[in-house]
Amino acid sequence: MVELRAPRIPGLGGWSDDPLWAHVYDWSVEHPRVGGLGWRLGVQSDLRKLYAAAAEIGRLPAGARVLDIPSGGGVALRGLRPGQGVDYVAADISQRMLDKTMAAAERRGVADQVTPVVADVGALQFDDAGFDMVVSFTGLHCFPDPRAAVVEIARVLRPGGVLTGSALLNDTGLQYEPIRRVGRLAGLLGPCCTRKELKTWLRENGVSDVVLDKSGALVYFRGVKRG
Repeated sequence: MVELRAPRIPGLGGWSDDPLWAHVYDWSVEHPRVGGLGWRLGVQSDLRKLYAAAAEIGRLPAGARVLDIPSGGGVALRGLRPGQGVDYVAADISQRMLDKTMAAAERRGVADQVTPVVADVGALQFDDAGFDMVVSFTGLHCFPDPRAAVVEIARVLRPGGVLTGSALLNDTGLQYEPIRRVGRLAGLLGPCCTRKELKTWLRENGVSDVVLDKSGALVYFRGVKRG
């Protein structure tokens, strides 16, 4: 994934620079009381929905393969249980983000299950149908070509496998347009898409039973790859 090149807001940086926003996001997720309040005030979103979506990882059986892209600071790892026996691939375009993911994995006692991989979501190096679950929390809105990302994510998901994630979509309300514009100016957000576009792309690539759950500026999505 080629990092977006746009005029930058000083102090924020792009994703390869481990931007300030990434630290704020990670901290908020790890501090539910204060972070949850921040999410409600900032983007009118319920942080508990992220926890619930990540918890599905912990229900996978031993031997299951998970792809987390972009892994960022490793927030989805909260769903992985020590000793679960899952093959968890943490993929990101940024080595700095992968370093943060592995630090989080060490803290949670799950590092033995996590493999960090530098990957381009628009051209994943993984085999077709290689994963039982793909998670992509707050990632789709960062990609320069979200449709290509959906194509690749669906390709590596096995029939019957689950795709789950969240994104700052373009049709969640005009009140969130300043957030989207500032994010793009800072080089943190890409063009993203609407709920209708996302649902269409998923269905075109074999992902059915798609559920979209709006929570303020964010939309949580989940679907199952058809057999």
